[in-house]
Amino acid sequence: MSEIFGVVGSGTMGAGIAQAAARAGFDVVMRDVAQEFLARGMTAIDKSFQRDVDKERLSADEKSAIMTRIRTTTDIGALSDAFIVVEAVTEDFEVKNEVFKSLDGVTKPEAILASNTSSISITKLGAVTRRPDKVIGMHFMNPVPVMKLVEIIRGAATSDQTYEKIRELTEKLGKAPLGCQDSPGFISNRVLMPMINEAIFALYEGVATRESIDGIMKLGMNHPMGPLTLADFIGLDVCLAIMNVLHDGFSDSKYRPCPLLKRYVDAGWLGKKTGRGFYEY
Repeated sequence: MSEIFGVVGSGTMGAGIAQAAARAGFDVVMRDVAQEFLARGMTAIDKSFQRDVDKERLSADEKSAIMTRIRTTTDIGALSDAFIVVEAVTEDFEVKNEVFKSLDGVTKPEAILASNTSSISITKLGAVTRRPDKVIGMHFMNPVPVMKLVEIIRGAATSDQTYEKIRELTEKLGKAPLGCQDSPGFISNRVLMPMINEAIFALYEGVATRESIDGIMKLGMNHPMGPLTLADFIGLDVCLAIMNVLHDGFSDSKYRPCPLLKRYVDAGWLGKKTGRGFYEY
C-alpha cells in the first residue's frame, strides 16, 4: 500500500482538506467517529467537484478519478500507513488531546501529526505525544478548496525538518504556506477576531445597525464581507471559543468577548449553520 495522507474529521474543514489532498494526487484516508458524518463529508466533496465540472475547470473523468482516491473509515487504525495526518475536529483542547494521543499510538514513528486548529496551542498538543518534534499546525482557511493560505505554526519542539516538509507539502497542495510561532490565536485570529469582537461591541452599544457596520467595512476597507456576516459564516460559537483562548492566553482585557456574542451563543444563534446569528438565513 502506498503512503497515505490522513485526515481526522469530515466536517467543513476536514472534507475540504481531504478534497485538496486528493486533487493534488494523494491517496487520502478520512476518518470520523460516525458513518453519517463521513457520508455528509463525501457529499460536500462531490458537490464541490461537480461545481468545477459544471464550470469546465475539471472533466467528469478527472472528478471520478479524484473521488476514488478518498477512502472513508471510522477506524483510527486505518491511518497506520499515513505519512501525515491532519486533525480537523472540533475546536476543543480535550477532544484534540485524545485524537493526538490515539494518532501517536497508531501511526508510524516518522509520521507528522498536524492540527488544523485556529487557536489552540501546538506546543500543548505536541506534549501529549512521544514525537513533539513532528507535531505542527496547518491552519487552512475556509473554504479550503478556494482559499490559498495555510498558516504554518511551529510548536516549541517542532523541528526545522518537520517545518520544511510541511512547507513543501503545502505548496504541493497548491497553497501558500506562511509561518508563525505558537502564540494564542496565531496571526490570523489574533488580528481578525478582535476586529469581529469590536464590531459586535459597536452593535451592542447601539453605535450603528448591523447593515451599517458591515457596509462601512466592506465599502470603506474593501473587505469582501462585513465582520458580522463573517462571524455568522465562521460560527458564533467558534468566534467565542477563539476570543476565550485569546483572553485566557494573554490575560488582557482587550480580548474580553462581547456580552452580546455570549448571549447569542447561549441562545443557540450560532450563525448560518443554525439559520440565525447577527442575520437570519
